Amino acid sequence: MTVADEKRRGPWVVRGERRVYADEFVSLDLHDVRRPDGSPGHYAVVGSPDGLAIVALTPAREVYLVGQHRYAIDAYSWELPTGGIEDGEDPLDGARRELREETGIEAARWSPLGMVHPSGSIWASVTHLFLAEDLHQGETDRDASEDIRVERIPLDDALRRAAAGDITHAATVTALFRAHHLLGGRVS
Repeated sequence: MTVADEKRRGPWVVRGERRVYADEFVSLDLHDVRRPDGSPGHYAVVGSPDGLAIVALTPAREVYLVGQHRYAIDAYSWELPTGGIEDGEDPLDGARRELREETGIEAARWSPLGMVHPSGSIWASVTHLFLAEDLHQGETDRDASEDIRVERIPLDDALRRAAAGDITHAATVTALFRAHHLLGGRVS
């Protein structure tokens, strides 16, 4: 790569890059870089489809949590309904699909809660957060890899569990507190 071909990423100069691994869920790219101090080095960038997390809220201020064993951390995790955005899919359409697939719920009212970077130091994706209200129960359509339980608990209890560290999924914690703030920040 010539100097003219070099790309900048903030104070970093990317001198070259190669894909080391890719499947439908994740990719790993290795970048040959010049660090901000001018020294040479490498930087690994993990990519994945952008994600979603949905706070499905009942009129009684209850939220739906999905429990499942997470292979990568080898632990059972309680989370909001979450998933990935499919190629070319609008984030809101993906949120509608994921909520219906995992819980069977459809919502008539949606509010964006922004987005988060799962790990901005190495992970090149975002997770879009939504509040879903005016809920209607239907049938689930789960993926073959999903062995999940669904529970409905008061939002205040979910917030307490997140604050205590019992709920550790980053997008879930963020979305719960953003929904709480959007709803006026009151706790019963």
